[in-house]
Amino acid sequence: MRAVDRLTFPRALHPGAWWLWALGMAVAASRTRNPVLLGLILAVTGFVVAARRTDAPWAHSYAAFLKLGLVVIGLRVVLQALLSTRSQGNTVLFTLPQIPLPDWANGVKLGGEVTLEALLTALYDGGQLAVMLCCVGAANALASPRRLLKSLPGALYEIGVACVVALTFAPQLVTDARRIRAARRLRGRTRGSFRTTAMPVLEGALDRSVELAAAMDSRGYGRTAHVPQAQRRLTAGCVLLGLLGILLGVYALLTESMAFPLAASALAIGLLLALGAMAIGRQRVTRTRYRPDPWALPEWLVVASGAIAAGAMVTAAARGVPGLLLAGPLVVPPVPLVPVVGVLIGLAPAVVAPPQVRRAIA
Repeated sequence: MRAVDRLTFPRALHPGAWWLWALGMAVAASRTRNPVLLGLILAVTGFVVAARRTDAPWAHSYAAFLKLGLVVIGLRVVLQALLSTRSQGNTVLFTLPQIPLPDWANGVKLGGEVTLEALLTALYDGGQLAVMLCCVGAANALASPRRLLKSLPGALYEIGVACVVALTFAPQLVTDARRIRAARRLRGRTRGSFRTTAMPVLEGALDRSVELAAAMDSRGYGRTAHVPQAQRRLTAGCVLLGLLGILLGVYALLTESMAFPLAASALAIGLLLALGAMAIGRQRVTRTRYRPDPWALPEWLVVASGAIAAGAMVTAAARGVPGLLLAGPLVVPPVPLVPVVGVLIGLAPAVVAPPQVRRAIA
């Protein structure tokens, strides 16, 4: 057995494995509005992040996604309170001042009676979106964006450079905000305005991103070889059609707006076109990889755990297992066994992922 296949060999897991695991957990969250299952998915992703994150700057971004999820839930509840109607429930909690609207806005109200059923529905819907955001935040906290760039195919290399610069910008916001708050506390200032905090944070993150872009450009990132114009057009067309197919298939699978066979077919066609375009477009980029990230047994186990969690939830939704969707806001939801087991299998990366070196791994 190779050293990279051992679960106890300290190394950084392939970033693609973390993203595939997180996407599997996000798919599982998209198939249910049961608050128990959503809370379980959130606990699973949080535990894996706490167990396998490093000391890198991006590893502390999970808390920012948690706060963003709370903001999403709050906005959803506030909008529901302002725009809800009496038809959504009969248990009136309180009454807001109602603003009269013109005749062309007939059927829309702003203010008025706010029911308990409407608020609970908004809470469940906002919780679902918040948990999906936290799944993305888990991938962002566990996977290095710079190492992810090395794994991208040649056809997406230029896009990957731009994405890495953008992804480097976001985690630095969290790091700089902590540094500025610590400096303010050392000066004896416990409170500060948004302007005095936001401007240094944005300036520091932007400066580091520009430095990263300049360093990547000086090392030859983005240089391409000469290929015929017809081949470039064919590659661009296949990439565009493939991405459209992937977006359509993923959106249909997440929102259930299309029949499952049709959504799966669109996703499969999009993946085939995208893979074909990548195979053709890789000829444009002539580069070598220094110490490429291995894909070994731990990567397969991590991806399999996310796939099992998503598969269990999708299968339960297709079979109409009770408990995934609520019969009513005030009804105590049952907890189905198979989805719970599938989500708990998502905890596997906390054990099967190799222990990472407690330092920033770029």
